[in-house]
Amino acid sequence: MEATLTVTEAARNLVDVVNRAHYGHEATTLIENGQPVARVVPAAGVARTGKEIAARMATRPRPRLADGDAEAFAADLREVRAELPEPLSPWD
Repeated sequence: MEATLTVTEAARNLVDVVNRAHYGHEATTLIENGQPVARVVPAAGVARTGKEIAARMATRPRPRLADGDAEAFAADLREVRAELPEPLSPWD
């Protein structure tokens, strides 16, 4: 669950809010007049591109399914896809 603070509470405890984001990897929603107005989130969770993620994944070993498991998984995917309605447009 994400923490919520009023803007006034966040201003009084800014160091704690920032430390929770940085060290605890926690997000905090700031509230003003009962409405969410901003979020403080860890910077590392925001600045990843697809290219960075792919490069990192390429350096790590990935588990492989056994042949029988891979075939069963492919069959499950075909079955589920057959039950889905056709998309309304190529972009759906």
